Amino acid sequence: MTAATSDISAGKAAWAPSAARVRTYDNLVACVRAGELGPDPRTRRIAVAFTTRQAVRHDGRGTGYRNEVLSLRLAGAVGSCAVEPGALSDSAVEECVGADVAELLDHPLLPVRVAALDAYLMHVTPHTPEHGARPVPLPAGTSLEKSRARARAVVELLDLPPGATVLVVGVVNSLLEALRSHGIGYVPCDLKGGVTEWDEPVVTDALAAAARCDALLVSGMTLGNGTFEPLREHALRHGKRLVLFAQTGSAVLPRLLGHGVSAVCAEPYPFFWLDGGPGTVHHYRADRPGGAR
Repeated sequence: MTAATSDISAGKAAWAPSAARVRTYDNLVACVRAGELGPDPRTRRIAVAFTTRQAVRHDGRGTGYRNEVLSLRLAGAVGSCAVEPGALSDSAVEECVGADVAELLDHPLLPVRVAALDAYLMHVTPHTPEHGARPVPLPAGTSLEKSRARARAVVELLDLPPGATVLVVGVVNSLLEALRSHGIGYVPCDLKGGVTEWDEPVVTDALAAAARCDALLVSGMTLGNGTFEPLREHALRHGKRLVLFAQTGSAVLPRLLGHGVSAVCAEPYPFFWLDGGPGTVHHYRADRPGGAR
């Protein structure tokens, strides 16, 4: 048995008795620290740390955007967390190399802590059917074609009738376009504010806007800026559907299925915007066998 296989087996064996404890993000971190979900995180070191930066304006779109993502490699797994462009210093990236996961779970920067947790969970519970994932292929194509394909895969998880209204936290124009095509209303929300491609105002207070929405469609980036837990608690308290599209924390958020999280479209590194070839995202649903832990 290889070391990687041993770690994955340990993760599977350890998951069942810990499932009842994993109800919040902090619970999940505590379980990882204690070695309850797999090998002792003090024994697993990050071999590679890197950032991926992009600027994009799709053909036919009037606006563009920038992304920056911190990624940490643990054995064959890569964990990621988006950061504000330019916010992460080179020294912060270098500090991650050779550090063990337990050290990085105590790092002063939240994105580093999230990326380390994601790498660990990707290592012990990868996106496979035995861990509740259903692969959804993304076809090859232009950046806009792939963005739209990803958006369709995300919106499929909402299960909302036409006329419903969803809060979209983390504005992605292709997602808004897909919602419009389904006759679903939305309230776009992003900490940066501004307007959408269709000149709709973007609100900045997610919880205030959530009160007037039927469901929540939320970016995994909320893990990295500390706004995820209040949204999860709102969905749980009010019985609303919470669907996450996750490049940040793609292996983290499925662990919270059934505890406010209804479904996750998980997209580990490398992301759809990195090349024109085919790709895969992974669906997790709390309402299907194997989807909740």
